Amino acid sequence: MLESLEGILLSYGYAGLFFASFLAATILPFGSEGIVVLLVSREFNAFAVVLVASIGNFLGACTSYYIGLKGRSHIEKYLRIEPGDVRKAEFYFSKYGSYVLLFTWLPLIGDALTVVSGLLRLKFSLFSILVFAGKFLRYLFVAYLAGAVLL
Repeated sequence: MLESLEGILLSYGYAGLFFASFLAATILPFGSEGIVVLLVSREFNAFAVVLVASIGNFLGACTSYYIGLKGRSHIEKYLRIEPGDVRKAEFYFSKYGSYVLLFTWLPLIGDALTVVSGLLRLKFSLFSILVFAGKFLRYLFVAYLAGAVLL
């Protein structure tokens, strides 16, 4: 079973990684780090793997930002984020500012941070820089741990 799953993931390569990374940053409970490790261990270009995963994950986060822009009713309707997580994210924003977006890769609170940035009408350019940087650094670290030679 595991061999067939690995074969499926490898056959989709970068496109599968993009899709998995996108889903991992949206409302679906999905992880993409394992696919990064698998592709790097199978000698896919490590930098391309990191870049594709980062772009997919960033674009998934943008969907949550957009839902946040639409308001609290859309959050409750379309996302699995608990109201308590939204309150926690608002607290972190008030305490630390927009730099908390560097941590949108964290489980549970990360999704809420992207949604709250939309609720707060955070400037999209600032959102983009911070979220992409955080996600890129996370995937870079995962690829490094997987033994990738990145430079």
